[in-house]
Amino acid sequence: MTFALTLVAVLVLWVGLLAVLQVSPMIAKGPVDVWNFLMTVPAAQANRDLIAGNLAVTLGHSAVGFVAGLLAAIVVALSFQLSRGTEHALMPAAMLLRSVPLIAMAPVIVMIFGRGTAAVAVIGGIVVLFPALVTISFGLKSAAGHMNDLVAVYGGGTVSTLRHVAVPSSLPAFFAAVRISVPGAITGALLAEWLAVGTGIGGSIGGFVPQAQFSALWASVVAVTAVSLVLYNLVQIAENVTLARMGMTPQKGL
Repeated sequence: MTFALTLVAVLVLWVGLLAVLQVSPMIAKGPVDVWNFLMTVPAAQANRDLIAGNLAVTLGHSAVGFVAGLLAAIVVALSFQLSRGTEHALMPAAMLLRSVPLIAMAPVIVMIFGRGTAAVAVIGGIVVLFPALVTISFGLKSAAGHMNDLVAVYGGGTVSTLRHVAVPSSLPAFFAAVRISVPGAITGALLAEWLAVGTGIGGSIGGFVPQAQFSALWASVVAVTAVSLVLYNLVQIAENVTLARMGMTPQKGL
């Protein structure tokens, strides 16, 4: 029901903005125009193949950035728990990556990593890293103090406390990080394709505009938006089911 309401809200916002802004129909395409482009025009099959092919490439790049960024966030967040000095040393660097625009860093990233999968992993990972790191770190620190004291009384050290208390109690934060990382990874993939790789949805959009292929442009945006919404809701369902079985509640506000 939530997913259906989200789709309705997106469609209403889409049509409403086009009506209010009065953008030329040559440029602005509505839901009916996109439907015709993908389903009814004589070249609809070729159009669907084009969008689907670009979308598949973008999803592959998104998976690379998602895995790279989330794994880095988990490792760094765990290191923060084991050593406060590590947190003081690395958090400013993470904030720097977040604050500097990727457009400014892209030439350096391309020079170092080339225009292949490595560049996609770096750019996508940077987009995913900071919000996931902050969320997971907060979750690891949210364990009840008396639980930490109990482990200490039985002779457990920092690693035991992390393993038996902090990590289990951080599951709601972990799922929240995964949930916000899914659209972030897709955004990172689009940026990487536009700035470095030149393939997928992000790379093709740069070619659609000068060629005045605005229907293809809007269809690409609709496809990547729809996939983002579907993946986000699938993660939310998995989160609700898993946490309900463990007697936990999802982390609100994310």
